[in-house]
Amino acid sequence: MPSWTIHTAHVERLFAAHDPAELGIEDANAFLFGNYVPDVYVGYMVPGVSMHVDYCITHVAKISMIPVSNADFFWNQNIAYRMPKSPAGRSLTLGTWAHLVADRYFNGTFRTFWAELDIPLGDKLRIGKQADFDLFGRGLGISSYVEETPELIQAAHDFNPYRIIADDLHRAIETANDITREGGALPVCPTGYQLLNEEWLRDVFEACNERLETWLLAWQRLERDGRPFLARDVRDEAGLAPAMPDSPDWMQERLR
Repeated sequence: MPSWTIHTAHVERLFAAHDPAELGIEDANAFLFGNYVPDVYVGYMVPGVSMHVDYCITHVAKISMIPVSNADFFWNQNIAYRMPKSPAGRSLTLGTWAHLVADRYFNGTFRTFWAELDIPLGDKLRIGKQADFDLFGRGLGISSYVEETPELIQAAHDFNPYRIIADDLHRAIETANDITREGGALPVCPTGYQLLNEEWLRDVFEACNERLETWLLAWQRLERDGRPFLARDVRDEAGLAPAMPDSPDWMQERLR
């Protein structure tokens, strides 16, 4: 999965090109935090949280060595059908969707990379992929910090898929802001990739950013016109192909 530096950099890129309101984002701070939400309870990003929620649940993914999130399903369930009422709630949920899109892009594209090269399955592949994602993220020069506001605390408490309690929100914000402090001080072009390279990662980052931007702008056109905005409606409006369903057998299919 992409590092939190990559998720933060996607938020910064969107806001550099557009006023948040143009993308339907009413609370930029809550949207930023939403980009970390799926990782809060998975057990390895935020220390000391009060519970564990399985990665495949928080990321709406099938069990796999390289899982890909079903961002369209999340969009339908938590935005199209159950849009939160508060500005912070809507923005946090949109940020969570953006996290899932980025995870799908980075992990999905890595699947293609693995299918084209003869790299054995196992921990070396998984650890090398994650290390390269982390290294790329460290060079993106992020500078955004989450503010722990009453609106964000309430939005996290009311989050549709599962409640994020205030103490865990606080721990997650501390973790995210520590990462930004560290990431902002690192060189722009790190070297030492294990499996990938700067060009491959940059291409995936740019393609993912374009998808986020295109989707949100298409959604806003539909919403302004009072038209439905299920995932298929947004895809039609944006001229995007239907999402490909994930196959739990993709690794076995590759090995045949």
